[in-house]
Amino acid sequence: MEEVKKKIETLRNEIENYNRQYYDLFQPVISDFEFDQKLKELEKLEREYPHYADPNSPTQRVGSDLSKNFVQVEHLYPMLSLSNTYSEGEITDFYNRVKKALNEEFEIVCELKYDGTSISLIYENGSLVRAITRGDGTRGDDVIANVRTIQSIPLKLSESDYPDFFEIRGEILLPWAAFDKLNEEREEAGEPLFANPRNAAAGTLKTQNPQIVAQRKLDSYLYYLLGEKLPCDGHFENLEKAKTWGFKISTAIKKCKTLEEVFEYIRFWDKERKSLPVATDGIVLKVNSSKQQLNLGWTSKSPRWAIAYKFQAESAETRLLSVDFQVGRVGTITPVANLEPVLLSGTIVKRASLHNEDIINKFDVHIGDLCSVEKGGEIIPKITGVNKAFRTQAGEKVKFIEYCPACGAKLIRPEGEAAHYCPNHFDCAPQIKGMMEHFVSRKAMNINAGEETISLFYDAGLAKNVADLYVIQMEDILKLDRWGEKSAANFLESLEISKQVPYDRVLYALGIRFAGETVAKRLVKAFPTIEELMNAGYEQLIAVDEIGEVIARSVLDYFSIESNCELVRRLKEQGLQFALGEKVLAGRTDVLKGKTFVISGVFTEHSRDEYKELIEKNGGKNTGSISAKTDFVLAGENMGPAKLEKAQKLGIKIISEFEFLAMI
Repeated sequence: MEEVKKKIETLRNEIENYNRQYYDLFQPVISDFEFDQKLKELEKLEREYPHYADPNSPTQRVGSDLSKNFVQVEHLYPMLSLSNTYSEGEITDFYNRVKKALNEEFEIVCELKYDGTSISLIYENGSLVRAITRGDGTRGDDVIANVRTIQSIPLKLSESDYPDFFEIRGEILLPWAAFDKLNEEREEAGEPLFANPRNAAAGTLKTQNPQIVAQRKLDSYLYYLLGEKLPCDGHFENLEKAKTWGFKISTAIKKCKTLEEVFEYIRFWDKERKSLPVATDGIVLKVNSSKQQLNLGWTSKSPRWAIAYKFQAESAETRLLSVDFQVGRVGTITPVANLEPVLLSGTIVKRASLHNEDIINKFDVHIGDLCSVEKGGEIIPKITGVNKAFRTQAGEKVKFIEYCPACGAKLIRPEGEAAHYCPNHFDCAPQIKGMMEHFVSRKAMNINAGEETISLFYDAGLAKNVADLYVIQMEDILKLDRWGEKSAANFLESLEISKQVPYDRVLYALGIRFAGETVAKRLVKAFPTIEELMNAGYEQLIAVDEIGEVIARSVLDYFSIESNCELVRRLKEQGLQFALGEKVLAGRTDVLKGKTFVISGVFTEHSRDEYKELIEKNGGKNTGSISAKTDFVLAGENMGPAKLEKAQKLGIKIISEFEFLAMI
């Protein structure tokens, strides 16, 4: 039996090595026939000796059709998005911000930004144990059954000097060749085509049948190693090490010491990327040192030590056929151009945004015009101009509408704003449905209901607002077309699970204008219960860090409407979380109440973000610049000389991190 076990392990190691040579290094060392023979031999042994089965065996790459659901898993480290830039000037600004904040030598790692779907891979003792999608950045779906079918992702690591536990992140991609083949097959079968490789990769990764995933030939590139015991301080060096363990790491990564080297890299790949076998849409810049990354810290949305440069948008010209006016969830009216189909950045474009009335008038848009269309950093393409030289048969001039296309209410345009709004928030179907769709979305309550479901429930009279969702019964759902017991049970179960969603996400889910994820987090820290927030006055609101006049007025306006207050009461009765948890509250104190801090320099005990959190947790306030209202400067090594000079000039007390920790 020991001999059999040894033979199985040897075959597995050999096959994984052959896979790596073929898929990652593009250097096959045996023929396809020889490879297939070894794989069949391993399959036979695993069938005969099932007690030696291993989910990470290379025989499992073909997938099984047993996976029907995905388990949600919390990320060990939040999966944040990167801030985007579109010019060399913005890159220079980023570089100078880093230089000023660190006040010491640093290196920038340049990488290609692959246009796929993000994945987080967890390894224990060299074996893949989880594969988690980005999800809402805090939690994602464990799609390990599907990821096991991707040949370029190792199930067991080669070498042996890897940490016992670590995470590696990257991008799952569908190469152009596989994308074209897939769309050809779908066209022959009469199925709708995928818009681009990114959508195809994302859709494939969430397919419930791993056998289908295996057939589509997904690929991957890994670009970020995380863990407590990483081999090196340098991000670049960690990726080089990960390459020796069997991971597919791009050969296009470069470590730069100067800004000019960064620009040379960007200019080179702006041209060369078109010859790559996979889609890319930009360059990612990262500070190399992990210690420096820690001290630069994060905002609530993105790291301060990394940024994405997006390649310049491609442009195309096509005819304007007609214009529709759409109603958004907060009543915003958006003009949308219907176009003759045109290929743009690998996608067939048929619709594009016309922004607002001012843009329509600026371009003097007429039906039949030849319009320039761009697809840049925005998901929805946009009209950027009109070629009036080709206006041979001008159609009707496009005019902005006066009344809501959904409910007929007269539109308003607030002073100083470019957009028109429908003011009929509580009796305009698109707005009500839009607010409900926002409420159930992944970043909000994460309820198992999409746009079609919300529309169906609304039209059937089952839900006219979000509180109605929580009183829908199984028998109500089963009366609807195409709903069975299982899908109804999944929806009802997701409603119950949503009752554990934390207070800040519930507040965000309410859809208060200007109260996005970051604002919601600020508000719940300042007002630990919904009652405190509902009763807060204008002065109390603007006293909260980063809450200005516009947001404060919006919050006051929302809670001044009785139907909104009634909605909150109904949701609270259903068991939703409208207060900070006891654990969070237990760590809060008022020891720094009324004190304003500015943080500068590099620290050893905590990162800047951790110190900011400690200040807020203990009742203090953070600001970015020193003024007469500043009480303390929390200073680390290499404090900015300008801040030091200003603090000394104003007589503001400068304290070390150890003095600060003693204060709290």
